[in-house]
Amino acid sequence: MTLQQLENVLQAGNKAFVPYIMAGDGGLATLKPTILKLQQLGVSAIEVGIPFTDPVADGPVIEQAGERALKSGVTLKKVIAQLTSFADEITIPLVVMTYLNPILAYGIDAFARDARLAGVKGLIVPDMPYEERDVIHPALKQQDIALVQLVSLTSPPERVKKLAEASEGFIYAVTVNGITGERASFASQLAEHFASLKQVSTIPVLAGFGISTPEHVKSFGDIADGVIVGSKIVTALLEDDWATIEALVQATKQVGSI
Repeated sequence: MTLQQLENVLQAGNKAFVPYIMAGDGGLATLKPTILKLQQLGVSAIEVGIPFTDPVADGPVIEQAGERALKSGVTLKKVIAQLTSFADEITIPLVVMTYLNPILAYGIDAFARDARLAGVKGLIVPDMPYEERDVIHPALKQQDIALVQLVSLTSPPERVKKLAEASEGFIYAVTVNGITGERASFASQLAEHFASLKQVSTIPVLAGFGISTPEHVKSFGDIADGVIVGSKIVTALLEDDWATIEALVQATKQVGSI
């Protein structure tokens, strides 16, 4: 199962740029204009975060965005309904990032069906171990929604291989040990880590966590198939700073220039 449009970006010789947004930060009404503006800027896909009361992977910026969204009454069902209302205007893949409990509360089959109608092409569930993926995978497969796996820096080689084989759409390669958030520097062995990941993967390998500057985007573009940028995007959206977002997107097109 692939996110074909993401594959097309890479086959054209480009690197993927995937911004993360917190759905409902600033109110649910902001979701449509934000997605359509990012789409207009030329992003490859959008990771749509769902606010959750007990996030395990989120750093302070994304956690606070989730808290603001929750205070606005945002839920997984409301986000899916909102996405469905303008699904015919969305031309790039949407990848939902949510925790397992909201999916279970929604109903697995109902969620998978509604997500497909909302234009969702992929799903990331950071608190669901690889060993438990069959809880939701059959329903997702029926709706042609890719289940993306996260691969950490500390995963041993045999587990990396299993995760790479199980992942669909792309591999979410975590670049740091710990939670999301901006970083000044990264471990020196990342190039080797990504090289080994790409050897065992038949799908794109995207780098995520901590990437926050155009220089980071270019550097990771040299060793990965693209990047996922979260905290910096969330902060820029909060501040209505589209110039920063555009600079990050443009950096994807300058890979190899530093």
